[in-house]
Amino acid sequence: MKTITCDILIIGAGPAGSSAAIAAAEKGMDVLVLERRAQIGVPVQCAEYIPVPMVGQLNLGTGFVVQKVSKMRTILPDGSTSDMAAPGFMIERDRFDQTLAGEARKLGAKFLLSTRAMELTEDGHAVIRERTGKTGTIAPRVIIGADGPRSRTALWCGAPDRNLLPAAQFKMALCAPMNHTEVHLSPHIYGGYGWLFPKGGTANVGLGMKRNDTHPGRIYNLLSEFTEQLKKEGKIKGDPFGSTAGWIPARPLEKAVYGNILLAGDAAGHTHPITGAGIFTAVSCGRMAGTWAAKAVETGNLDTLMKYDREWRDLFGHALTRAHKKRQLMEEEWDRFHQIIKSCWIGFREYYKGGSPL
Repeated sequence: MKTITCDILIIGAGPAGSSAAIAAAEKGMDVLVLERRAQIGVPVQCAEYIPVPMVGQLNLGTGFVVQKVSKMRTILPDGSTSDMAAPGFMIERDRFDQTLAGEARKLGAKFLLSTRAMELTEDGHAVIRERTGKTGTIAPRVIIGADGPRSRTALWCGAPDRNLLPAAQFKMALCAPMNHTEVHLSPHIYGGYGWLFPKGGTANVGLGMKRNDTHPGRIYNLLSEFTEQLKKEGKIKGDPFGSTAGWIPARPLEKAVYGNILLAGDAAGHTHPITGAGIFTAVSCGRMAGTWAAKAVETGNLDTLMKYDREWRDLFGHALTRAHKKRQLMEEEWDRFHQIIKSCWIGFREYYKGGSPL
């Protein structure tokens, strides 16, 4: 494979990468997207909820929507609940990702599937390798790293580890339809929570948590215990008929611009450190990255890329910083679970109050 040239190389075809491709292709850029998987969006590693405004903003139709939900219900160990309005949609995440990529293709972006970015040469070329073993290089003017929580692009930049949390999820049958999502908080799920998100007649039942020597719980054991609890409550039934696992960034990067490289989505830690939600920020930051990359190419001025850092921080910095501080508190004081949990979870008013909860 010979050296390929392009204006903008995007690594990763998830929501951040395809959104960046859409924004850059709209500006007439020569865009190339690398995706290590053979099929975009597969396997699904997501609880699959998006807020209502996203569907209208994206203007991509509703072919990926399964059902609407009206609120999020938080459930504590004593059975008490707190409801928060959270109108949104449960989606088929693979179809969502594929729809975004399809829009980018319509605008002229090119995709290379089953292809990994292996290393960055001293002259800024990306060495790539296809699944067949064939290798080559790409010479871009700007690179956007949107390659997930264990981002190779972030490593090229010397970006620090972002405290990744493991998550696992089963696909289960629902006993009855639901119009809300559920979050279950427990002292046994250190620094995380369990979830029950409905999808028509099925549900995503998952668990994400922090692991360390003090709280060494095995995530699949805890997830199995959680599903048994939900069965006893009459919410789900049967055995899992699908499972997935992944990593959730729990700390945003201080910056997402490194020379001619921009990071977006999970690669930049653009994920809420408490809830793990990241689709909305990935799409938003991906579009910002694509827009500023295009402007830098148009003007020939790479300093323009710094405006991307300012824009995403203006929009999301406060919420992500607050959530990161809450996570630090939650992990440090987890043994005081019942005293601190309401100040560390978005479903309670205490989360939004100033001062220490202790």
